[in-house]
Amino acid sequence: MSDCFILLTAGKSKRFKSPLKKQFIMYKNKPLFHHSLKTALDSKLFKKILIVSNKKIKKINYRNVHLIKGGKERHNSTENALKYLQNKRIKNVFIHDAARPNLSINLLKKLKNRLKKNSAVVPYLNSENSVKYKTNNNINNLDREKILLTQTPQCFNFKELFNLYKTNKEKITDEASLYLNNNKKIKFILGEKKNFKITTLEDIKKLKYEVYYGIGFDIHRLIKNKKLFLGGMHIPFHSGLKGHSDGDVILHAIIDGLLGAMRKSDIGTLFPSNSSKFKNIRSKNMLSPILKLLNENDLIINNIDINLICENPKVSKIKGKILNSLSNLLSIDKNLINLKGKTVEKLGIIGKEQAIACEVICSISK
Repeated sequence: MSDCFILLTAGKSKRFKSPLKKQFIMYKNKPLFHHSLKTALDSKLFKKILIVSNKKIKKINYRNVHLIKGGKERHNSTENALKYLQNKRIKNVFIHDAARPNLSINLLKKLKNRLKKNSAVVPYLNSENSVKYKTNNNINNLDREKILLTQTPQCFNFKELFNLYKTNKEKITDEASLYLNNNKKIKFILGEKKNFKITTLEDIKKLKYEVYYGIGFDIHRLIKNKKLFLGGMHIPFHSGLKGHSDGDVILHAIIDGLLGAMRKSDIGTLFPSNSSKFKNIRSKNMLSPILKLLNENDLIINNIDINLICENPKVSKIKGKILNSLSNLLSIDKNLINLKGKTVEKLGIIGKEQAIACEVICSISK
C-alpha cells in the first residue's frame, strides 16, 4: 500500500480573467502547476502522482507521474482520480490545488505524519481579519479565532474518501466539506502562509522574487578545418572558431552572463585555457556545472537576450535550430530566449569574416 499525490489542474479559472488559465501561467520559468508537481516529486513521499487536467500537458516524463482527464467541476475531477486509483493499492491520497505553487515538503511531511493516527488531515490558517456573517437583513460578528481558512493538500484514507464520493450527490468545494457533511472527523493542523492560493491576477503580485542580471561577452577567430559550434550545435560552415575548447561564443557568453548574475567570477577562472584538462572540451559540458550551481543556489533563469555578431553565417537561417538547442540545454522554454543577428558593416576582423563575437544579458531570480 502506498500514498498518491493528486494534483488538480482542470479548473476553469473564471475569476482569474485571463485567456490562459492560471494553472498554466508561467511562474519562475515553469507553468504554475509544475511547482507543486516538483515539490511532490522532490519529497519522495509518493509512489504515484496523478495530474488531473482537461488540457493536454506535454513533457511529463516522470515514471511515476500519470495524467488523466478532469471533470466539469472540482469534485468531478477528484472523483475521476479516485476511480482511476481504485485498484492501485493506494492507502492515502493527498489532494492539492495547482493554484497553490508554494507548497513545501515540510508541510507534506507534517500531513503524512498526522495520517498515521487520523483518516483525514487538512491544513488551515486562522483569519487575520474581522469576519461578519449576513443572514437576511442581519449582519453578525464571528469570532475570527474560530474561523478556519482551509488549504490544500487535503489528505484522506483512500478507501474512506472513495466510499463517501460513491454516495455523494452534492456539489462540494473541497473534500473537507464532504467529510463534514457526513459528520466525519477531520484532524485540522496549522498550514503555511506562503501556501496561499492564486485566484485573481492581482494575486500574482504576491509572488515576488529577487532578480539579478549578468552580462557575458566572447569573441573567437575563425580558422579553416575546424567545425563551427554555436549554441551547442554544429553549424555547417567553411570555418570553425579557434579556442582551447570548441570556441562556442554563444555558450561562453551565456556562461559568463550567468556567472555574473550569480556573482561567481568568470568562465576563464573556472575553465582556464592553460589547463590540459579542458583541451577541446565541448562548451555544453562547460555549461552543465553552471546550471548545477544555479540549482544549488535555488536560482532560475528568467530570460536571456543574445546578440550574435558576424557577417556569416546568416543568423536568420540558423536562428530556429540554435533556439531549440539552447532551450534543451538550459531546460527553459525557447520563448524565454531571444537571439538577434548583428553585423559590423564589414568593419574590423568580424567584418572581414575572420571572427565571430557574442554578447549576452542574463536575468535570473532567487
